[in-house]
Amino acid sequence: MALDHPARTPIPTVLRSVPGVAQVLTPEALVFLSELQGKFGLRLHALMVARSRRQGQYDAGRLPDYRPETIDIRRGIWQAEGIPAALQDRRVELTGSVDRKGMIAAFNSGANVFVADFEDSTAPSFGNIIAGLANLIDHRDGVLEVETAEKTWRVGPNPAILMVRPRGLHLQEANVMISGQPVSAALFDFGMHIFHCGRALAAVGQGPFYYLPKLESLEEARFWNEVFLYTQDRIGLEKGTIKATVLIETLTAAFEMDEIVWELRDHICGLNCGRWDYVFSYIKTLRNHSAYVLPDRSALTMDGGFLAAYGARVVKVGHRRGIHAIGGMAAQVPTSDDPTANEAALAQMSDIQRNEVQMGNDGTWVATPELVPIARAIFDDEMRGLNQIRLPRQYYRIDPEMLLRPHRGAITEAGLKGNIAVAITYLARWLSGQGAVAIDNLMEDASTVEICRAQVWQWLRHRASVTLANGTQRPIDADWVGELLQAEIVRLLDTLGPNRFHRGHYASAARIFHDAVVAQQLPDFITLQAYALLNALE
Repeated sequence: MALDHPARTPIPTVLRSVPGVAQVLTPEALVFLSELQGKFGLRLHALMVARSRRQGQYDAGRLPDYRPETIDIRRGIWQAEGIPAALQDRRVELTGSVDRKGMIAAFNSGANVFVADFEDSTAPSFGNIIAGLANLIDHRDGVLEVETAEKTWRVGPNPAILMVRPRGLHLQEANVMISGQPVSAALFDFGMHIFHCGRALAAVGQGPFYYLPKLESLEEARFWNEVFLYTQDRIGLEKGTIKATVLIETLTAAFEMDEIVWELRDHICGLNCGRWDYVFSYIKTLRNHSAYVLPDRSALTMDGGFLAAYGARVVKVGHRRGIHAIGGMAAQVPTSDDPTANEAALAQMSDIQRNEVQMGNDGTWVATPELVPIARAIFDDEMRGLNQIRLPRQYYRIDPEMLLRPHRGAITEAGLKGNIAVAITYLARWLSGQGAVAIDNLMEDASTVEICRAQVWQWLRHRASVTLANGTQRPIDADWVGELLQAEIVRLLDTLGPNRFHRGHYASAARIFHDAVVAQQLPDFITLQAYALLNALE
């Protein structure tokens, strides 16, 4: 596809050559990327400044609330434009990284939708990002396959419908520069995919479809809507062809769901409970408020506290506006090593997903192909139609304090140690290029380490205490966290041996984690600090 390049728009500079870069970053694609960045880059910067200012108000004592100036939108009788035929049934969505073999397995999994995740499930090394985009181009052309000595892996008949999750608005792609500045990672991922694949997907009625992560406001939804309008016009798609599902995974977005749907009403087809990032956002937004300190991560379930109200509101707003409500991730990873533990984990997953469908959700996320038939059986049993959007349901009023109500439970020594151990292991694997990592039979991604380090920071900041095994109380302080961190390093050294420990970047992971949890102010995203090292290690 040839695009004329305005003379005033500089051509992006690609700083690194990795396999697939010539296939993805063609001269015409770079022109399109330059246009996107030139048209929307300053707007995006202003949105990030607005985020910082709003957080400053919360740090000074304000609490999130419904916006008074948008009350007519919330009370209005209106619906979004509509859901395309290909996305009417979304009862099981498999979300995973964009590595080639994993993508083939996901397409063949029997899921209704495969979410190719360039964000939390992918460590964003330039090699990983370019390889993922190249894989999507190969999928477009029907040549996505992997040959091994044993067999050839290829996409079979009736694959899952593709949805793409680009990186968040706060991230940059450091390996592609325009006028000495890195381009937006979100615009890069979205732009390169839709430029190469958008018209082909539209021609067969299967897209282009996207998941939008970590939106915080109606203004950010408006930004994406204008990106969609510009892109459709620029590459020759009918208005409304692009469809997006918004992940409600920030506390402020929970208060602006109606407004977000309104801004994207020609393009939106669903809301999703991104609950792990939502927990992180809750801690981050209320970081200076001692009344909102949370218990152990294991106590943060969807049937209580702020998470129950949030889950109910996703269904309420989604269905009122005529779009899907999609439940959160089932993170269990089946294992044959411990049948008893495996059975318990799958039973827990089944309970969670049965609760989701009974709450009114139209679908759920799973992390591995093995979980697809389990989730499908639950939704088939409980949901007879393609979705539940039109089913009559009694909704209750959700007041602001319900969306802020902290969960009750204990802060335990095991919870503190667990946060440290999981965060270090995940970060080390992330620095080694893995975005989705199975730890203790759970599939963890970047949201996991964000919760773990934010909780430890919160407990330190507000001088929380834990009850030890002998019944005494011990305050969580920086010295104790340092001791526990050192003990975890020793344990990893003993388990892995010095060679695997150092080659695996565990020391760097421990340093990044420690700096984040003892910082005077909670860093917005630990991956921002880790990204520079990831980029240098590639």
